[in-house]
Amino acid sequence: MLSKREKPISPLKRLISSLSKFKTLIYSAAICSILNKIFDLAPPVLIGLAVDVVVREQASWISNLGIKTVPNQLYILAFCSFLIWTAESLFEYLYGILWRNLAQKAQHSLRIKAYNHLQKLEMSFFEEENTGRLMTILNDDINQLERFLDHGANQILQLIITVLVIGTAISIVAPSVTLYAFLPIPIILWGSIYFQKLLAPRYRSVREKAGDLGSRLNNNLGGMLTIKSFTTEKWELERLEKDSRSYMLSNRDAIKLSAGFIPLIRFAILFAFLAILILGGLQTWQGIIPIGTYSFLVFITQRLLWPLTTLGHTLDEYQRSMASANRVLDLIDTPLKIPDGEKPLDLKTVKGDICFQGVRFNYQNRENLFEDFNLNINAGSTVGIVGATGSGKSTLIKLLLRLYSISSGSILLDNQPINEFRLIDLRRCISLVTQEVYLFHGTIAENIAYGKTNASSQEIKIAADLAEATSFINSLPEGFDTIVGERGQRLSGGQRQRIALARAIIKRAPIMILDEATAAVDNETEAAIQRSLNKITKDRTTILIAHRLSTVRNANLIIVMDKGKIIEKGTHQSLISTSGAYNDLWMVQAGLHS
Repeated sequence: MLSKREKPISPLKRLISSLSKFKTLIYSAAICSILNKIFDLAPPVLIGLAVDVVVREQASWISNLGIKTVPNQLYILAFCSFLIWTAESLFEYLYGILWRNLAQKAQHSLRIKAYNHLQKLEMSFFEEENTGRLMTILNDDINQLERFLDHGANQILQLIITVLVIGTAISIVAPSVTLYAFLPIPIILWGSIYFQKLLAPRYRSVREKAGDLGSRLNNNLGGMLTIKSFTTEKWELERLEKDSRSYMLSNRDAIKLSAGFIPLIRFAILFAFLAILILGGLQTWQGIIPIGTYSFLVFITQRLLWPLTTLGHTLDEYQRSMASANRVLDLIDTPLKIPDGEKPLDLKTVKGDICFQGVRFNYQNRENLFEDFNLNINAGSTVGIVGATGSGKSTLIKLLLRLYSISSGSILLDNQPINEFRLIDLRRCISLVTQEVYLFHGTIAENIAYGKTNASSQEIKIAADLAEATSFINSLPEGFDTIVGERGQRLSGGQRQRIALARAIIKRAPIMILDEATAAVDNETEAAIQRSLNKITKDRTTILIAHRLSTVRNANLIIVMDKGKIIEKGTHQSLISTSGAYNDLWMVQAGLHS
């Protein structure tokens, strides 16, 4: 929250600050825009001089330069016209390239900066946000900024230069009519500021509605199987139609207001032009102003006032882009709740000894899940963790990976607090296989190599062998080059699980975690994973989280959890020899009693 004395920083200042590394490019583009506009405003001067030559002949202004004959004066004007048109075209070409390059570099820089920051945010952020809104920010909002930098920034700059240059020229050659030429400008500027204030909240609403629409589309496309299986196509179409209509109506409100701005500007311009036309004409008729000067005034007044008709469109683009800039920069400025450590961690020296000491933790707006939680996992051992849903099994892994911050206590890796390590090093030493496997669109080989991006073909095949995935991979028409489809939808659940295991194996991390990795697979796949575990758990710390007790029965230590507490621990044999929770669960799963 901002204090009463603090003023919110404007979106434009925030945007300029974020683009400070492109300072040289911005200055170069601005200089070319200014020079282009100066040369663009020169033709009315040439027209005035040409009229002056034709009317006054040897008494014209150019004759004062020593060029007396009319033909020679016209040749000089023609040569100057050629130079001016050439210079104008050159600088238009240059500013076009520079502004467009700036727009491309700026959108690229902001998108990468926003995405990079997004990856550093804690998991609770993604639980509160929705993917569709984030996609809209990273794509649509940044593209909106690109469009403004491509056109709008140049238009605003050239409009300012136009007013300054022409105002100075009119004040010099005809000070008596300067007031009439500039009379509409304060009205137009006041109207522009007033319309900006009215448009700003409307375009914020437009961007929010765009985020809602993007979220709806993202959710529906990802859940198409569920939609079809529950035959809710009509209902989802109605919900999408509602969100799309809200977006359309919010745009309509903004358009209605912005469209009314231009006609008002036109009437203000008409007043100034008529004043110059009549008053300047009368003074020329009375001999107060030369004919050439009057011609210059008529043409230059149009060049001064007519571009102001585009101010409405430019402000429209400006407000859209500033609304987008706020959303992008708000994302970039989202504070990190999990600070990175400074201590490097050498994977080759990690033994894998893990210790939870007096850990207290709760999810946001919930009661404490862990209260003074303690657990020791010896290096090189295999530990199974079982318990009912919501007992905190998976949360332990999330805390170990520092996806969430603990409220108090400490988690140690090889007797050192994990919050002191660099996050990238900490997570590199942990391989994770979850129940819900996420495969990226690409080949099987690419998905296995995701655990080690520079892996060789031989390393990929070895990892597949250890995961007992080679057999089914070779049975596919394209083998390791088979495209898995988005989220791996072209493969079965068991096949996806084995690829995920191979991906974890190739990472060669000293700590291996399987979080419900066998919960949704058939007996054959579970048996294959069990065989793989016998090979890959040697010389590494392994944590097995499972509902199926057959997955953890060979573990060195089995932890039974309930409501964030350890209620039993021991080996499989010691636990089934007692009449505790583990024994009851084993009897049910073994079919010995219901």
